[in-house]
Amino acid sequence: IFSSKIRFFLLQNRQGKTRLSKWYVPPPTNTSNNNPSSSSNGSQIPYQNASYTTTNQTEAEKVRIESEVHRLVTSRDKKYTNFIEYNNYKLIYRRYAGLFFTIAVDVADNELSYLESIHLFVELLDSYFANVCELDIVFNFNKVYSILDEYMLAGEIEETSKREILDRVKFLEKLE
Repeated sequence: IFSSKIRFFLLQNRQGKTRLSKWYVPPPTNTSNNNPSSSSNGSQIPYQNASYTTTNQTEAEKVRIESEVHRLVTSRDKKYTNFIEYNNYKLIYRRYAGLFFTIAVDVADNELSYLESIHLFVELLDSYFANVCELDIVFNFNKVYSILDEYMLAGEIEETSKREILDRVKFLEKLE
């Protein structure tokens, strides 16, 4: 099992639509020049609005990063590796049919182990949905997230047994 932390896990189609986005580490925000707690005239904005602004900035940064990751991954020539250094971390991606699975990790992490992690996640989806396709992911996104949550917890690989993960997901379905 891995000791490093996964920053985020993305599942995007060829057109750039994000089908799954799980962030384990919040993206860096550029708030050094803009202090959300004060307005341009120097008056203080109430705490709730500052929190709301920070949340909006975080969400906007996630969308920007997801778009940039998609651009990098889809435009990359197939003759190159599936590893890209991006900002202060590394992107490991793999394409299955029209979907790109991307994991962002620390630069020093083992790329091949995360490539295998992507493959195991695809096998989990394939086993659960019996030959998974993009529509399965779109219409059953809550199940996809529950499978991912049983596999990865807080940015670390929790379980690697396909049978154990699928059994847990089916057990959770019975509780619903």
